[in-house]
Amino acid sequence: MTTAEPQLPRPRRRQTQRRRKRRKSPSRMPQAPQPIVGSFRAQHLALAPRQIITEFGHASVIINEAESPLVWLARRRGRDGRALIEVHQLQAGERLRADFTRAHLMPRTTSNWSNPLSAGRRGGGGERASMFTDTMIAARQRVHHALDALGPEFAGLLLDICCFLKGLEDIERERAWPARSGKVVLQLGLNRLARHYGYAAQARGPARAHVKTWLADDAAFGVESV
Repeated sequence: MTTAEPQLPRPRRRQTQRRRKRRKSPSRMPQAPQPIVGSFRAQHLALAPRQIITEFGHASVIINEAESPLVWLARRRGRDGRALIEVHQLQAGERLRADFTRAHLMPRTTSNWSNPLSAGRRGGGGERASMFTDTMIAARQRVHHALDALGPEFAGLLLDICCFLKGLEDIERERAWPARSGKVVLQLGLNRLARHYGYAAQARGPARAHVKTWLADDAAFGVESV
């Protein structure tokens, strides 16, 4: 004999159906929160999506291209019709800025309340050193190598423009330079920085590189027919 299933009331029947649909539906991946930029503010910004590399992998972010003085100079053209900053110079400056940001070298403007206060001064250094990750240490080493390659003549200027995002007019006013002389010094510094990173306006070198292998003296490559 077959027994019929008990009939549930309609409200309870709908609740069980909803629970079954929730169980069958695949779990949705949480999406990264996007910055809220109003329409009035967006018209004064140059927003563009970018892919950055973090400790957890690649991440898509929205940046303001107008905040970088190098991007502003790369979009402007001189009297000869050429850009004030070449592509390889822009890449070198942005790479220095990226390493400076990953190294967390930007000074704080407020107090840091993320960690509790240490009991004594001796333990503060160890706690601070434990906060440094391998990514931060490697980025600081790259920044120091780049500044050493620039020398004292251009290191301070590129730090102010690429990392602290100061304008050329402000730098000329602070250092009492003649007007429009900062562009020439900036181009010289960016050329030295690009040479340190291996960037150039044109790619030079052989079309094909020689294959380098490690073999024994009596060994040789051979092709066998199948």
